[in-house]
Amino acid sequence: MTTTAQIGVTGLAVMGRNLARNFARNGYTVALHNRTAARTRELVDRFGDEGDFVPTETAKEFVAALERPRRLVVMVKAGDPTDAVIKEFAPLLEPGDMIIDGGNAHFADTRRREKQLREQGIHFVGAGISGGEEGALNGPSIMPGGSEESYASLGPMLAKISAKAKDGAPCVTHVGPDGAGHFVKMTHNGIEYADMQLIGEAYQLLRDVAGYSAAQIADVFRTWNTGRLDSYLIEITAEVLSHVDEATGKPFVDVVLDQAEQKGTGRWTVQIALDLGVPVSGIAEAVFARSVSGHTALREASRHLAGPTARKLGEEEAAAFADQVEQALYASKIVSYTQGFHEMAAGSAEYDWNIDLGKVAAIWRGGCIIRAAFLDRITRAYEAQPQLPSLLSDKSFAEEIAAAQDDWRDVIATAARQGVPTPAFAATLAYYDSLRAERLPAALTQGQRDYFGAHTYRRTDRDGVFHTLWGGDKTEVDS
Repeated sequence: MTTTAQIGVTGLAVMGRNLARNFARNGYTVALHNRTAARTRELVDRFGDEGDFVPTETAKEFVAALERPRRLVVMVKAGDPTDAVIKEFAPLLEPGDMIIDGGNAHFADTRRREKQLREQGIHFVGAGISGGEEGALNGPSIMPGGSEESYASLGPMLAKISAKAKDGAPCVTHVGPDGAGHFVKMTHNGIEYADMQLIGEAYQLLRDVAGYSAAQIADVFRTWNTGRLDSYLIEITAEVLSHVDEATGKPFVDVVLDQAEQKGTGRWTVQIALDLGVPVSGIAEAVFARSVSGHTALREASRHLAGPTARKLGEEEAAAFADQVEQALYASKIVSYTQGFHEMAAGSAEYDWNIDLGKVAAIWRGGCIIRAAFLDRITRAYEAQPQLPSLLSDKSFAEEIAAAQDDWRDVIATAARQGVPTPAFAATLAYYDSLRAERLPAALTQGQRDYFGAHTYRRTDRDGVFHTLWGGDKTEVDS
């Protein structure tokens, strides 16, 4: 077989197929491989006129079709299937070649694979790819990790197929070594969970408190999408809410079972945040909200529980309340992004990745699911102050949340009075108040810990570590 392909894709389900087409559409010759050869033939039959494809049936044929250094993109399920593909192809590669994992792998697996392949002289690139099927085809946001050497070879190709921000910048950057790319993609998905939950809570409030129909709420979201909440998720929310089910004539949202599924990246975000000691309460509540939705037996058994008597709002009251919900949604979204960026900073420090948070914000401006207008401002905030401790430390964001906070608090209070669950709204506000509080009840917690477990404490008025003899005369001793 002639060695002609500049890049190859193995795993031709929808994401892999669309990514291969994206490379071909941008002028690259693409080698194709799939465990089931029929899928390879189908891609060439349907889309062969979009560019140059080299279909192959065996691993050896696939590798032989690739130019050196070989660039092999793996688009299979995370976990054991990815390891199986690596085991199949690595022995056929040579030093300097690279395997690019474009799936939603756990970053710890990526670190393990990168180390193992590095010892064989093979570059392993864990690349987070966001944008779904459409993004894979027309331009995703790409978050590659791995060695700088591999990015020097692969980066220009990824830049060409990536989404472009409004200023024309490609939505791709070298995130950092080994598992950095998949860590950032994981955190992106955690923020996505929070974003979607917050939007869902806003919808529920407008439905149950303001009394709006699904179509009316769609119009509200369309209006919001013309302002500071301008984002992909707000845009598609309006589309979903305005859709009418053909079979029943009811709003589509009313015929969909209210059980949200998840593939694991949001849960990983929370688990790793716990390991790092980073508070991501808004993201965590979004993950738990999906879990609650899936416990149907528990929910059915709890229908009898008492709740408040709901009060219907008049037309003017409802419009005013909708404006308050916009404020609460915006403030809560900023806090959820703040938590995600804090986790990325902590992960970067823990694993010595040196992640540039400003560049991460910049590549999320296009292609990815959480793309939003205010990412331009987040980018500028980190460019101006790379060591920014928190987005809430940025003057412009702090001022906006200060202006929104009264409405934010009123919305959460109203939700509680009306019995509408808003766990993510409430968690993000509690996080905000925790940061701004001069004193937290952690002082009492430390006293309790010292009492029952002699875990010691520190004082505000002098250095050192101390313990009180609680079971004796309660004198304080150095520890």
